[in-house]
Amino acid sequence: METFHQELQQAVEAWDEKGWPRPQALAVAGSGLAVELGKTVYGPAPLSELLPFPVHSIEGHPHSFEIVEALPDRPVLYLRGRLHAYQGYSGHQVVFPVRLAALLGASVLVMTNAAGGLRPELVPGSLVLLEDQINLTGTSPLLGQLPGTWGPQFPDMSQAYSRGLRERAQHHAQRLDVDLQRGVYAGVLGPAYETPAEVRMLAALGADVVGMSTVQEVIAARQMGLACCCISLVSNHGAGVSGETLHHGEVLAAGQAAADDVQRLLTALLQDPELLRAIGC
Repeated sequence: METFHQELQQAVEAWDEKGWPRPQALAVAGSGLAVELGKTVYGPAPLSELLPFPVHSIEGHPHSFEIVEALPDRPVLYLRGRLHAYQGYSGHQVVFPVRLAALLGASVLVMTNAAGGLRPELVPGSLVLLEDQINLTGTSPLLGQLPGTWGPQFPDMSQAYSRGLRERAQHHAQRLDVDLQRGVYAGVLGPAYETPAEVRMLAALGADVVGMSTVQEVIAARQMGLACCCISLVSNHGAGVSGETLHHGEVLAAGQAAADDVQRLLTALLQDPELLRAIGC
C-alpha cells in the first residue's frame, strides 16, 4: 500500500510540474460514451501518462484523458474510458485516477457507464440516473492499511450518489427534454454477461441495472470526500429479460445512438453554476 501512496504523490507532483490547472471535477466516460465535454486545455493524451502501471486496451474505451474547461474557472479531468477489475487490475489500480483527482482538489465525480436493464421497461437507449449501488464485485478499493489522509477506513455510503447532484441532473434533463429514469446499479466482476438466473437474483435484490464498473470508483470517491453522480446507459436487456443473445457490439452501438443526449446532459451538469453549491462547497 505504501507503493500506491508514493505513486499517487509522485503523480500529483508530476501534474504540478507540467503546470496543468488542478481540476475541480473528474468526469469518466463508460463504454462507447466518450463524448465531447468542453474546451480542451490539454490532450487528448494516453491514460498511461497519468498511471504508473500498464494500460490494457479494451474495445469502446479509448483510454485517453483530457483537461477541459467546463467553465473558465472550472477545469475538469476527463477520462475517455476507465479501468476494470476483470482486466486483471486490483481495486487500488481501478480507482487510481479517482484518488489522483481527489488529491489534486477535485470535489465532484461525474460518470457514465453502459449497463444491462433488469426491468422490461428499461429498453436499450434508456438513461438511468443512479440513486444507489450494490457492490457484488467481490472486492473493494479499501482493502489493506490505507493512509489516514485518504479518509476514514469505514466510510459512510448512505449517500453514495449525491442528492444535490441528482437534483441538478434531473433539472437539466427536464430542461433539455431528455428522458432520465432513476434506479439502483449492481456492480459485478464480469467480463461474462450475467445468466438469466443471476439477472433474476439481481432484480430480487433491488437492482434496476447491472454492469462491470463504477462501484469501486464510487467507494473510493466517497472515502476521499467527493460527491458522485452517475448516468447509466441501458445498452441491452439483461439475460432472460428479452430472450436475445448479448454481445459487446450491442453495447457500443447503443452508446453511439445515445451520444447526443449524454453529451448535452453531462455538459449541462459540468457547466452548471450551481454544481458546487449543490454539494455544499
